[in-house]
Amino acid sequence: VQLQASGGGLVQPGGSLRLSCAASGFSLDYYAIGWFRQAPGKEREGVSCISSSIGSTYYSDSVKGRFTVSRDNAKNTVYLQMNSLKPEDTAIYYCATGTILCTIVPGPYEFWGQGTLVTVSS
Repeated sequence: VQLQASGGGLVQPGGSLRLSCAASGFSLDYYAIGWFRQAPGKEREGVSCISSSIGSTYYSDSVKGRFTVSRDNAKNTVYLQMNSLKPEDTAIYYCATGTILCTIVPGPYEFWGQGTLVTVSS
């Protein structure tokens, strides 16, 4: 069971990035996926999640209206489209799964990817 997060990088304020979370060793079809981030010196923060079945989504207030989570079950991959990025979005972004519950609380998630760094700076 492995999750691989990718797509991070350096972007200017107002720019966009799309993160990917690819699963291997198991199917994401029946699981919710959560996105989390951790900035230097801060606690891990839940950003978004997408459910397994009807694909319902949830966003933290800090990213609502700017980030969009989606999934492609055929590719066993979940995406996080990040628009209108701000310097405060700078963090390592993680994807997680292993629960059917769409939540931005980290506790229920069993499997975590290694993280991808997003830096928003001019």
